[in-house]
Amino acid sequence: MIACLKGELFYKSPEKLIVDVGGVGYEVFMPPNSLNQLPETGDDIFLHIHMNVREDALTLYGFIDVAEKEMFLLLLNVSGIGPKLAVNIVSSISPAELGHAILSEDIHRLIQLPGVGKKTAERLCLELKDKVHFLPTTEEIPASIVDAKKEPEDQRSRDVVSALVNLGYPAPRARQALDTLRRQIPEDAFIGMSLEEMLRQTLRSLA
Repeated sequence: MIACLKGELFYKSPEKLIVDVGGVGYEVFMPPNSLNQLPETGDDIFLHIHMNVREDALTLYGFIDVAEKEMFLLLLNVSGIGPKLAVNIVSSISPAELGHAILSEDIHRLIQLPGVGKKTAERLCLELKDKVHFLPTTEEIPASIVDAKKEPEDQRSRDVVSALVNLGYPAPRARQALDTLRRQIPEDAFIGMSLEEMLRQTLRSLA
């Protein structure tokens, strides 16, 4: 499974882009709001990726924010919501605001989202109310999520969480395992740890 892509922005349009990774071009579909945040073609980018596999297609969906990707994955678990509708939803509302609307069962706010009627809004509340507690409120979103200029170790941590989510682990459990690893070793050793070693050690604690 492809969990993330780091490469050169080769092409972008209003709904998709192509990332050149070592000479291989990956077509990635993204929420329009995220596309507007991308740099110019030729610049380096990093994206969190969900690979949607069907019998007749293999489609990549990209996200700048890992919380946006996690909400997208939750939406896919709701009956009647496919990737295209999920992309439109996360493009229209922040993960924190959507999580708050679901927790408070704010049907009025939910039906304002593109493609969401009353029945879909009710399903969102029913099926996701117990699954969005990991999302911070708007005031509590940590800098590691909202700040586009993150420290290298923060970026690696997000990559590890993204990879674990793609492997099927819940995001809260993945973050907890990573926090446990960080507490168990000296800070300088954690900062100097490679992405591969960080993922291997975290997987060991989850086994």
